[in-house]
Amino acid sequence: MARNNEELKRKARADYVFRRFTQATIAAAYGLSEPTVGRWKRAAKVQGDDWDKARTANVIAGQGVEAVVSTVVEDFMMQAQSILDEIKDGSHSTVDKVSMLVALSDAMTKMAASAKRFAPKVSELGVAQDVMSKLLDFVRDEFPHHASAILEIIEPFGEHLAEIYTT
Repeated sequence: MARNNEELKRKARADYVFRRFTQATIAAAYGLSEPTVGRWKRAAKVQGDDWDKARTANVIAGQGVEAVVSTVVEDFMMQAQSILDEIKDGSHSTVDKVSMLVALSDAMTKMAASAKRFAPKVSELGVAQDVMSKLLDFVRDEFPHHASAILEIIEPFGEHLAEIYTT
């Protein structure tokens, strides 16, 4: 079992670094929980293998400025989602929630404008990836027996879209 576990960790790292999968996608692909993937990532960092740095280096080395901008936007949007979750689930006052939403909206507007200047196709890629993510969520909820098949199709198609929108 330990060997299989190490193999899964290796595959998870490769998917994260080279295919830029999210931890949620990796967890779904291998039948793991997101916290498990997160623990593997943190443990690797403690041992000197920072998956995020490896991912960034791979993007910069292989894909150029548009891919770097895409990665920055992706990271920003994940943080924005965390902030939205905190606004919804946190115990903040209404005034604080409105203030947080205004600040987030301002930051998102500035991020989108900057990304468009550096890499105009990034916004198109973002829409395409969002649609794919929503499709995957829909299939998981409405047709769970087809989840593995759609995941098998969506992952390589996502790479295909990234090539179209970043070249």
